[in-house]
Amino acid sequence: MSLKRLAQVAVDAPLFDSLTYQLNPDFEVQRGDSVNVPLGNRQCSGVVLSVRDANEEFDLKINIKMITSLDDERPRLSDQFLKWIEWVGEYYLYPVGRVAQLCFPPLRKTVKERKSDRPSVIPTVGLKIQHKLTEEQETCLKEISAVKGFSTHLVHGVTGSGKTEIYLQLFEETLAAGKRGMFLLPEISLTPQLIQRFAEKFGDKIAVLHSQLTDRERTNQWWEIITGNKEILIGARSALFCPVENLGLIVLDEEHEASFKQDEKLKYNGRDSAIMLGRYLNSKVILGSATPSLESWRNAAEKKFYYHSLLKRVADRPLPDIEVVDMRLEKDNDTRPRHLPSWLSFTLYQEMQQRLEQNEQVALLLNRRGVANMMFCQSCGYTSECPNCDISLTLHAQSHLVCHYCDYHENVKSKCPDCKQGDLTPLGLGTEKVEAELKTLFPDKVVARADRDEVQSRLELEELVQKMEDKEIDILIGTQMIAKGLDFSHLNLVGLLLVDIGFNLPDFRAAEKSFQLILQMSGRSGRHVAAGAKPGKVVLQTYNTEHDAVKFSTHHDYLGFVQNELTHRQALSYPPYSKIASLKIQSLSMDLARQGAQQLQQRASSLKEKFSVFSSIEILGPAAAPMFKLRNNFRYHLLIKSPNPQVLNQFLRRVIGDNKWIAKQVKLTVDVDPINLL
Repeated sequence: MSLKRLAQVAVDAPLFDSLTYQLNPDFEVQRGDSVNVPLGNRQCSGVVLSVRDANEEFDLKINIKMITSLDDERPRLSDQFLKWIEWVGEYYLYPVGRVAQLCFPPLRKTVKERKSDRPSVIPTVGLKIQHKLTEEQETCLKEISAVKGFSTHLVHGVTGSGKTEIYLQLFEETLAAGKRGMFLLPEISLTPQLIQRFAEKFGDKIAVLHSQLTDRERTNQWWEIITGNKEILIGARSALFCPVENLGLIVLDEEHEASFKQDEKLKYNGRDSAIMLGRYLNSKVILGSATPSLESWRNAAEKKFYYHSLLKRVADRPLPDIEVVDMRLEKDNDTRPRHLPSWLSFTLYQEMQQRLEQNEQVALLLNRRGVANMMFCQSCGYTSECPNCDISLTLHAQSHLVCHYCDYHENVKSKCPDCKQGDLTPLGLGTEKVEAELKTLFPDKVVARADRDEVQSRLELEELVQKMEDKEIDILIGTQMIAKGLDFSHLNLVGLLLVDIGFNLPDFRAAEKSFQLILQMSGRSGRHVAAGAKPGKVVLQTYNTEHDAVKFSTHHDYLGFVQNELTHRQALSYPPYSKIASLKIQSLSMDLARQGAQQLQQRASSLKEKFSVFSSIEILGPAAAPMFKLRNNFRYHLLIKSPNPQVLNQFLRRVIGDNKWIAKQVKLTVDVDPINLL
């Protein structure tokens, strides 16, 4: 009698170990196949990790369930791609079966497509335009092309230096070699302008995947690249999981962007995962940014990445002049007109007047939505707070208060609900208020707002971009969504309002994120000013002129900022000098959350003391999270540091164990290489 054949299947369930199933004699399965299997009282999908003969000593003595069916619509995942999936699950401590489910589209291929009035995902193809490369671009392209097989390249180019043109030519080389490519950007940078550049170069060879597509659009685009109809996949971080065959090039632009890190469920970093995918598939990986992350900069300094710099804008166009305005002095400025709102300096107001008179466009950045960030009672000191979260409610449209974390809404009350006597007064500033006051200051100009309240869909973003390109908008006020990826010919003045917002957040990356945002937004100004002409202008308004992010950005001094910031990081053993993981403990009960945090700390401390291999581990906390209450959950966290990522991974696995030690009403989540520590 022949031995049974068994398969190890990673199922779509919160299980870290694969499960064993008998092979069904009605069909064959191999590693990488998608199957349906019985799990408890239900059917569950999964991916086959291996196939083997049964072990007579053990396997034949137990009743092993049989694979129900083969999901033959889903293509088999290649061995190397599946190895990458296994690495993702292991590194980020997430079930491999659930990671594998991210590799497939949201709908079945067989569902009939409904007619839609939505425009095509891919814009209309224009003329194919050949751009002559600068000397710096030529050098960068040659150096990258000379390296064969897997390699990681950091392209550090100032805003407007022509990084996109280098990417386009690299994709052209890749396709000419018979391979395919993947281009990843932060969601907010996936503008019609960028996709149009690719359509002009490659026509109908591109597919696009991002969250603004419908499920049917995502499914159709997925199959276009999988079946080989398309050769270049453009997308946000989730496009990384599309199993593109014969992948020769992965480009990740704006590599420093925090939005490449997912904060929910599988907390993976798109940049780091892209590098590992390139390693497994022997693909070339390009990371591009005007303000590289400190992690990538140090990898380049240590020769782990190839480094390429572009120090000049295309056609020798000048970088914008950056002027810092100390807002602490504005109240004593005798020349300041009385009708100006408090958030607007006289300097920026004058610059706006001059640029608008010259028929140029102006963009203002304020990284805060709404009218005001709180309602305050001057009689008793009451502030309007979210009942579910440890945060003030934001005033919108002068009529309702909103929590930006749990989406709680309530109508504005005129009288204080606490003392019943005082009037509620709005405090703070948001894009909605700035928009209204700009319309009063410049009544004959068209003012538009770009934030998540105003721009909620791909179509709305496309419409906004088109209006800016057609000069139908004079002044654009927006949050950080306008700081990256946009290129407007007539935008020559940028104002940064309240840049201090991000300076003092309880996050070791606060200075780095602020510096990056300032330089990225500054880079929108004067991108098409001719060499020798008056450069674009940036007015940076701040109450802290001595902050590192301000001092170094004024001179576009990325290197100076990095060297200064790395000194602080090294002294405190923060990345890039160590690896960290955040362990969050939360519960609807404050007492249970605190007890769970204490239990976790005790487990971690005893494990470090017991095993010498964990001597390099540093444990910080537990402490209440900066946002202690969120969506009715009370939250504590621990930070675990180690200079060795393998040691950190082993430590986390041992500390978490089987999770049975923690109360059922308490939830523990692990974030390896966290970006958001709030």
